[in-house]
Amino acid sequence: MFKTAWLEALLGLRCPGCGAPLDQPTLCKACAAELVPRYLPNWVYLGSYARFGGLSRGIKYRGHRELAVWVGHQLGRGVRQAGWPIEAVTAVPTLYYRQAQRGYNQAELIARAVAQELGVPYRAALSRVRYSKSQTRKTLLQRLELPQDTFAPRAPLGGHWLLVDDVVTTGTTFSRAKAALLGAGAARVYGAAIAIKSPYQLSRFSL
Repeated sequence: MFKTAWLEALLGLRCPGCGAPLDQPTLCKACAAELVPRYLPNWVYLGSYARFGGLSRGIKYRGHRELAVWVGHQLGRGVRQAGWPIEAVTAVPTLYYRQAQRGYNQAELIARAVAQELGVPYRAALSRVRYSKSQTRKTLLQRLELPQDTFAPRAPLGGHWLLVDDVVTTGTTFSRAKAALLGAGAARVYGAAIAIKSPYQLSRFSL
């Protein structure tokens, strides 16, 4: 359940988007007003990485699961507005040990909320089969060199899919996951994330 605004104020909790005192549950009014669906070809996101990249860290490292649900529903509304014929939703998977450390995959939490908003199934369609250190600890060149076979499909697929990640910087991780879905038979793959770093980087992968 969402925390009440008065309790958050009493505890002195701050907005994970800007650090200001919370004036309503989950996000302050100013950040909530900024986080609206934005579009690129076959893509929906809520804001820039420079402004809202910290939301992912709040979900990933500080346990803000309610924030994952909130942004997931916002992204789901954006998908509905775009009119994409989504038949199922999945998430970019993380390594098992990282998920075990946190107790969840933040991208999956967001994706499940998107699926709920759209009224379509969530499926864990991919596994991460290649180990690599965290993308946040890599140089730009190292991020772009992520192996093509980093992800593998769990079963044959079909139809139109929405692939969800928390944030997108170079677009390489998303591109590898998308390729795995298409290789398993998905007819088309759309993308969604809280924030992106560079629209130009996404255009390089023709998402």
